[in-house]
This record gives sequence, C-alpha cells and structure tokens, in this order.
Amino acid sequence: MNPYIQIESRKIGRDYPPLVIAEIGINHEGSLQVAKEMVDAAYRAGVEVVKHQTHIVEDEMSGAAKKVIPGNAAISIYEIMKRCALDEVDEIALKNYVEEKGMIFISTPFSRAAANRLQTMNVAAYKIGSGECNNYPLLKHIAAFGKPVILSTGMNTIESISKAVQIFKDAGTPFALLHTTNLYPTPTHLVRLGAMTQVHEAFPDVPFGLSDHTLNNNACLGAIALGASILERHFTDHMRRTGPDIVCSMDEKACSELIKSSNEIWQMRGGEKAPAEEEQVTIDFAFATLCTIAPIEKGEVFTEKNIWVKRPGTGEILAEHFEDILGKKATRAIAEDEQLRASDIQ
Repeated sequence: MNPYIQIESRKIGRDYPPLVIAEIGINHEGSLQVAKEMVDAAYRAGVEVVKHQTHIVEDEMSGAAKKVIPGNAAISIYEIMKRCALDEVDEIALKNYVEEKGMIFISTPFSRAAANRLQTMNVAAYKIGSGECNNYPLLKHIAAFGKPVILSTGMNTIESISKAVQIFKDAGTPFALLHTTNLYPTPTHLVRLGAMTQVHEAFPDVPFGLSDHTLNNNACLGAIALGASILERHFTDHMRRTGPDIVCSMDEKACSELIKSSNEIWQMRGGEKAPAEEEQVTIDFAFATLCTIAPIEKGEVFTEKNIWVKRPGTGEILAEHFEDILGKKATRAIAEDEQLRASDIQ
C-alpha cells in the first residue's frame, strides 16, 4: 500500500484519484457574499475541497508588516490582510455553506490564534502555507491537534522541511507535502517540478503534490504525471474579480478541466512494458507470422524464396523466428499462402 492520508472520508495518495483543492483564499476581499459565490462556482466545477485563509491580523503580524509591500501589490501586507480577513462569524458561515454543498472546508491559519479558531470550528484538516513551513513553534501547536495537515514547502530546503516533517511524525499527525514556488504568478521556468520529485525522494513515505501559482493547468498536469496526489490552485468564480491572487487563479471552467484531466493522467500512470491483454484484438491483425509464398514439397528446405512474414498475427510462428526456420525442412507438402505451423518444421 502506498502512503496516504485521509480527510474525512477522502483518501489521498497515489492509489486514489488526485485531489484538486480550490483555494478561495482571500480573493473575496473580505466579502462573505463574494466568498459564497466562489463556493457556488467551485461546487459547479466538481471541487471536493475548498480552502480558505484564516487571518487574525493582530496575532499574525507585528507593526513592522505595515512597511512590507508584497511583490504583487502596491500596499502593505498588513493592509491587505486587514482588508481581506473574514471575522469569526463570517468564517463559520462560510464553512457551513461549503459543507452544506457536500464539500470539505479547510483553511490555512497564519497565527496561533487563527489555528485555535479553526480548531474551535472543528475543521477536518489544516493547510499550512510555505511561509510557516519553518515556523516550528506554530507547527508544533497545530500538530498537537492531531488532525491531517497539508504542508506547502516553498522557499524552504530539504533540511528545513526535515525539521517540520519530524514535528508531525513525533506528534503522530498525518501529513502531506506540497512543493510550490511563491511568486504570484510563477514564471514557467521557476515551477521546478524536479524540486517536487526531490521532496518525494527525501520523504518517500509521505503523499506529495503541487501548490501552483502559474497561469494555466500545465504545471499541475505535469505534476500528476510525475506522481503527485494533491493539486492546489487559487480559485475564483470569474477572472474579472480584483482580489489579490486573481491573476494566478483558475476559474470554474479551468478548475473543471483540471479535475477531469488530472484524473485521466492519474489513470495513465504506472504499468509495465508488456502487451496488455486488451491489445490481443490488435495483435491478431497487426503482428506478422510465417507463411508460404510458394508451394513446398515434403522434405523441401525452407528458404527466403518459399517462406516470408505476413499479417495477420494468428499464425503459430511469429516473424521474430523467421531466421530460425530458414534451412530446416518441411514435414509435409504445403500449399502457397498458408500460415506455417510448428508441426510443419522438421
């Protein structure tokens, strides 16, 4: 059995269909109504898990954050999060709305207070962002809850990820690892799917995947081909929204396509290089077998002038044995254009 984790009834690992997480995040810009409209679109797209971001700004950031401006913004990260955060009442309402539609609600806590809120809300699992991958005090706090964790590992090294991994193992907390590049959007050449496989090689007993910030589904589909079990992309109901991560979000159509295509690629993985049983119907006409191209007398020697290889593949002697038969004698008289049988060879 390959490693897997389970969030509610959903098993996640190589032996199960890929999980596509639709991250609404803070694209709703603090509007519960907009968040619900995004949930509606995610439901129509076939999403199983909707991911939110839980920001309690005063516990998350010091005043110094008011001077830090992200690369994809014109105002400080403090102002962005203050504007976009849902309060506890609205976040509970959002969780209930997601669950009423039969989907799973998870969220990323960015502080101890946010983690505690989510624990009070009884979320099924925690998603931890790359910025918190080396925030070991917070990881220990979340690990103590014992609920499944999906940990993004962007901006970290195998060494720093190892410390996070040990925290969850020590706590007996089930977890999965996601590679990501924390640029919004991520240029194609910086996706680095090789880094994802390196994470898997370092921690082979852990389900893995990709949290993607590019502008289309290609990186995610490539990740599935390489063995990923989890895909995460920012999500919006339409690309005309103005939320912070809209530029690298998938809309309803792209999300639906990602779910369908990732499942198809998952089914294509694995196997071994041998004919499939189902190919026999093609083998029967496509392979060549030995047959006569001239009448042959009993005792006559088989040569290139009286036997050759022709379709279909229903004869007893495959084309690969042609040279083995040359020089041997016929045990009977054989008419022209007959498939040779093993009993025809002396």
